[in-house]
Amino acid sequence: MDLKDYLDSTALQVDRLINRYFGNVAGELGKASAHLLLAGGKRFRPALLLLSADSVRKGSSIDVMPAALALELTHSFTLIHDDIMDADAFRRGVPTVHTQWDEPTAILAGDVLFATAFEFIAMADTPDHAKVRAVSMLARTCVEICEGQHMDISFESRGDVLEGEYLTMVEKKTGVLYASAAGIGAILAGGKPAHADALYAFGKGIGMAFQIQDDIIDLMAPSKVSGKDRASDLREGKKTLISIKAKEKGLDLESYQKPLTNTEIDDVIGQIEESGVLTEVRDMARGLISMGKQRIAILPASEEKQLLMDLADHFLARSF
Repeated sequence: MDLKDYLDSTALQVDRLINRYFGNVAGELGKASAHLLLAGGKRFRPALLLLSADSVRKGSSIDVMPAALALELTHSFTLIHDDIMDADAFRRGVPTVHTQWDEPTAILAGDVLFATAFEFIAMADTPDHAKVRAVSMLARTCVEICEGQHMDISFESRGDVLEGEYLTMVEKKTGVLYASAAGIGAILAGGKPAHADALYAFGKGIGMAFQIQDDIIDLMAPSKVSGKDRASDLREGKKTLISIKAKEKGLDLESYQKPLTNTEIDDVIGQIEESGVLTEVRDMARGLISMGKQRIAILPASEEKQLLMDLADHFLARSF
C-alpha cells in the first residue's frame, strides 16, 4: 500500500468512527463540538498514531483505534479555540464554530472535545499501565500546546521575535501533538522505550516541519484550496519564520496588516520569493524532516516504517 492509499483508508476509518459517535449528537453544544470533526480533514495525527503502533507491533493498530480518534479530537479542540483567538471566519471550507454559533458556545465545544479525548484513550484495548502513560503524555501535550499558543499570541505585539523563539513556539504549538501521536501509538502497542522515544522525536520533528509548511500554505494557497482565509497570518501580523526572515532581509511586512486584495497578496509574495526567504524557510523544514527520519533509523525495517518516512516527505510536498 502506498501512502496515499494508506491515508485515504485511515481517513475513511476515522470518519466512520466520527460519524458513529458524533454524527447524530443532540443539542446545540453537541452539534458545535462535532462541527469541525464532520467537516473532514486529512486525519494525519490518527494516521501517525496507527503507523507508529504497527511499526513496533504489527497488527496492533486495531487495538488502538480509539486513541487515534482521541488525537483527532484533541486537534479539533485546539482548532476551535485557535479560530476564536485569530478571529478566523472559515476552517476546512466551513464557517468556524464561533462564527456559526457564538464564542461562549465555541469555547465550551472545544472543552467538550478536550475532555472526550481522554475518554477515548481509555477505550483502547491495551493494558491499563500503557493507557496511564498515554493519558499522562496527552495531558502534558495539551499543556504545552496552550503554552505554544500563548507564545504565538504574545509575539503579535512584539517586533523583536527571534528565530529560536519561533521554533520553540512551533515545537509546543504543533510539534508536540504529532510527537504525542507517534509516542502514544508506540506506548499503547507495547513498544520498547527506545522505540517510543525515537517515534516521539520523529513526530516532533515532522510536526514542526508541518507547521512551517502550513505557514507557507497560509501565504501562498488560495482560500478555495486551503479552506482558510488567504494570508491570514500576514494580515494579523503573526510572527512566522517567513516574517522573521523577511525582517532580517529588510522587508517590511507590517504595512500588510490590514484587509488585503489578491493583488496586494501577490505583490508581497513576489517580494518574499525574490529575497530568498521562502527558500530558506523550506530548507529549515527539510532539515527538521531529515532529523526526524534519522531518529527512527533504529526501528526494524517494515512497511509501516517506510510509510512513516513517506509521511514525513509528504508534509513537505503538500500544498494544503
